[in-house]
Amino acid sequence: MHTEIIAARPDVGSVVHTHAPHVIALAAAGQSLRPVSHAANFFVPPEVPRFTDTADLIQTPQLGKQLAACLGDARAMFLVNHGLVTAGPDVESATVAAILLEQAARQQLLTMSFGGWATWSSEEESLSKRGNIHAPGMLRAAWDYLVRMLEAGDDRAGAPTRLPEHLGEAR
Repeated sequence: MHTEIIAARPDVGSVVHTHAPHVIALAAAGQSLRPVSHAANFFVPPEVPRFTDTADLIQTPQLGKQLAACLGDARAMFLVNHGLVTAGPDVESATVAAILLEQAARQQLLTMSFGGWATWSSEEESLSKRGNIHAPGMLRAAWDYLVRMLEAGDDRAGAPTRLPEHLGEAR
């Protein structure tokens, strides 16, 4: 999986794959990620791709190529009934993207659990938020925040889905 994505994408230097529980639940429920949170605005629009060819392990170059083709030029993808994949220019970017995707899925599932009519940002507002909230340097600032929390022994850093709601606080 990692090798085929990196081979297909010259802009990618790192690939992260996890079995994030909220992402698995959201994808298994057949739900698209909606921009109901700041974290989700990092990814949508456009829609996060969904790999459905298999939920099994990606053990062959052919499956890896299919997965890379499904990812396309997106920064993240749902592996339905399996987990997630994120891609970035470096380990820090791909890792923070994986954390943000799990956080976005958790927030959306929480929203859905209340029933009623969920709301989310329009495409125009979502893109505006992306530019404001996820400005250049944000991923590095979030990575530095997580490293500081871990070095300080801060319990909050142990949960890989916890970044400040306003990532500007991570500086």
